[in-house]
Amino acid sequence: MQNVKVAIWGFGAMGSGMAEMLLNKEGVDIVGVCVSRPERAGKKMSEVLGKPLNGKAEVILTNNLDEAVKEGECDVVLVCTDSHAPSVTEKVIRVLEKKVNCITIAEEMAYTQAQYPELAKKIDECAKKNGVSALGTGINPGLMMDLLAVCFSGCMIDVKSVACKRVNSLSPFGATVMREQGVGTTVEQFAAGKADGSLTGHIGFAESIMMISDAIGLKVEKIEEQMDPIVTDVDRKTPNGAGAAKAGDVAGVSMRAQGLRDGKNVIDMQHPQQIEPEQVGVQTGDYITIEGTPAVHMANTPEIDGGLGTIAMAVNCIPQCINAEPGLRSMIDIPVPHAIMDDFRNHVYESKKLVK
Repeated sequence: MQNVKVAIWGFGAMGSGMAEMLLNKEGVDIVGVCVSRPERAGKKMSEVLGKPLNGKAEVILTNNLDEAVKEGECDVVLVCTDSHAPSVTEKVIRVLEKKVNCITIAEEMAYTQAQYPELAKKIDECAKKNGVSALGTGINPGLMMDLLAVCFSGCMIDVKSVACKRVNSLSPFGATVMREQGVGTTVEQFAAGKADGSLTGHIGFAESIMMISDAIGLKVEKIEEQMDPIVTDVDRKTPNGAGAAKAGDVAGVSMRAQGLRDGKNVIDMQHPQQIEPEQVGVQTGDYITIEGTPAVHMANTPEIDGGLGTIAMAVNCIPQCINAEPGLRSMIDIPVPHAIMDDFRNHVYESKKLVK
């Protein structure tokens, strides 16, 4: 069997990180990279990464998807361009119409039917028509605040409620994330950004809640979300210089959501994130509490790195996406993701391989 053939659409921090990970794996080749930045088109992948290819073939970056992804020459495309389902759907459709499997890290694609049932139906029908699969994944949503809770519930006789909390640091991220989270704004500016929608906060609560609800059968009827500023009482600045907040201004955002059934909160989500949390005594971590028999109390600290975790989830799910039955799939539809320390080809069904 030939090596697994992978293309990447989007070559920012996530896409380039996936390329670096793939270059260190056996039994897998990068066959194309589609970029959005015009100045990168025509450049060598090794030049942009500044990394050795470890014996792998060179790839020339392009702005043209048809050049990066060709039917019959690629098994799966990793789409790393958008967060929202409406903006990424047409990209996913373009990949599927080439009869190539697709993995996207768009948060709203982790469980598309939660907010966009019509888009989910469109993608599902296209994937089935072309005999391939589409999968949304990532660290959150995709693992920490949904799939892990579902897995832990497997040891329970009954489940009364689920609570997931992720406390993380925004310090490793760039200027775009700082703006989206309101870092460095005044409380008044934060309120204005919240009102006009320019502050995104965390994207994915609806997807995580409905993934858990549908998997376990908690029958959530309504979802509510809240966004509040985390105001600092000391000056803070990130080591990379991308974010800073003066005392009295906003250092991050506290996001919360509830999945309600009969007016009762059966799935609770908490996600406070800020720059330099340790500076004010806040320790990062991931926590899952499931009330029932027997109860579950999981704690992992410090937090799982969001960037590295998302990169790894996408790459490690390549075999599951290729092996999946055609259609739109989620993390509760495929085998449990895991690290791949041997040859990728050992994890792919030969009958599902597109490039023989």
